[in-house]
Amino acid sequence: MCRNIRQLHNFEPAATSDEVRAAALQYVRKVSGSTKPSAANQAAFDEAVAEVAHATQHLLDHLTTSAPPKDRETEAAKARARAQARYGAA
Repeated sequence: MCRNIRQLHNFEPAATSDEVRAAALQYVRKVSGSTKPSAANQAAFDEAVAEVAHATQHLLDHLTTSAPPKDRETEAAKARARAQARYGAA
């Protein structure tokens, strides 16, 4: 999976529509192999992003879990600690 796509399920507060769209955009970029589509492909690219975002939001709205919601700041701190251990001091 693309490292830029982050988990969106089971966070408090819930994922925003901007986060869902950003994940959809990353997915479509990865699948199409293009970060900036040509003018001829722009409409298809934008339509794909919209459809993937819609499907993602639908999925997030219907997933259930018994686990307590994760805290965004705590998860971000864990990610920074993993990056520090992996890449060393900046």
